[in-house]
Amino acid sequence: MHAPTPKLARLGTLTAIPLALLGSGVLVSTASYSAFSATTSNAANNWTAGTVALSNDLPNSAAFTADNLKPGSAGSNCIVVTSKGSLPAAVKLYATTASQTNSLGSWINLHVTQGTGGGNGTCNGFAALSNSASYNNTLDAFINNSTNFSNGFGDWVTSGGASEPRTYHISYDVASNAPSSAMGGTVKLNFTWEAQNQ
Repeated sequence: MHAPTPKLARLGTLTAIPLALLGSGVLVSTASYSAFSATTSNAANNWTAGTVALSNDLPNSAAFTADNLKPGSAGSNCIVVTSKGSLPAAVKLYATTASQTNSLGSWINLHVTQGTGGGNGTCNGFAALSNSASYNNTLDAFINNSTNFSNGFGDWVTSGGASEPRTYHISYDVASNAPSSAMGGTVKLNFTWEAQNQ
């Protein structure tokens, strides 16, 4: 193989130099440009869940401890339920942990009226709300038909955002025609209020 002549060697060298310079120019050109930019932010975004909260003024004691009942016996009490949630909510009353013997609940009439005033074990100052639902049926019907929020009693819808009380005037009376088979019978239940946001 023949070695390149001095003329061809110089030509190759001269050709390589412009190509190297051209490549270098491209790199310099690319690195020399920059972009203008600007940003704007909407700061401190956050999300907080609302609340639904209920309490009553007789949480640790029974509203009724009625012993030695007979036909015609009657009694009443008032319980104030207070909503303190931030969200509007529907409130329903129903029976939980219920039991009975001798079908006594079929012979005790239950009446529930919504209103204002009273409470803490007394109905002094209670005033019924004329436009609110009332309950009038037997304890047995309440135990069997009002068992959860969906079939519970009441039409109270809270406004939310502030403490909002409602009084429940609860009364009972034993039917005058209660049979002897009801003697010694018992009825036990919890009055339970539940609120669900709207």
